[in-house]
Amino acid sequence: MKKIIPLILLLLYSGCDDSSTNIDDKVIPSSNVSYSQHIQPIFNVKCVNCHGVGTTEAGLDLTTWSGTKADPRIVVDSLPENSVLVWTIEVPARAGFPQMPPIDAPYLPLTPNQLRGVKTWIAEGAKNN
Repeated sequence: MKKIIPLILLLLYSGCDDSSTNIDDKVIPSSNVSYSQHIQPIFNVKCVNCHGVGTTEAGLDLTTWSGTKADPRIVVDSLPENSVLVWTIEVPARAGFPQMPPIDAPYLPLTPNQLRGVKTWIAEGAKNN
């Protein structure tokens, strides 16, 4: 019995997901970017405080893929250069568009890897994968 308890604790510990605390360290691949594995975790940490359920600034809900895709101007499938999302998360933001996350936000802007990942996800068709 004494040998089983440490094994159970090890299994429970290894199943914990602390990715939100290290989101800036997570490497996004240069192809086959997954919405659920790569993009949504970024949104969860850096975006949903303002663009989530109950707080949909500018009418944008980034808590789900369908919310992210609700306005066809925000994410233009296969065309990151035409997507408002990209215009706002690039530093500096495109003229006439607010910088996201805002400069006074409690978290840093997207890393170059995250920005490239979002652009790649859109270029690959912005799939719900």
